[in-house]
Amino acid sequence: MAKKSPLEKKVWEKLEKVHDPELSISIVDLGLIYKVKEKNGNIDITMTLTTLGCPLFTLIETEIKNKVNSLKEIKKISIELVFDPPWNIDMMSERGKAMMGI
Repeated sequence: MAKKSPLEKKVWEKLEKVHDPELSISIVDLGLIYKVKEKNGNIDITMTLTTLGCPLFTLIETEIKNKVNSLKEIKKISIELVFDPPWNIDMMSERGKAMMGI
């Protein structure tokens, strides 16, 4: 695994504060964030949703941008929504599983 830049670490911390609107669990704990890459203050986030037809992406995307843009070092945020690999319960953190009683 590649070492995270200091700004990437800050972005992950902000993403931990973004919660799924239905489940009230962090999108990081749900395993929805696949990758965060930073280059010269530009952030590329690769993520998924729990289901292909999830109607909440725009809410989650807005929350991600609001939280991450609060970092003064950020110049631009790009969010790529992917469904490969498809999300499954094994992608959740142990904390996320515990919060859901799994």
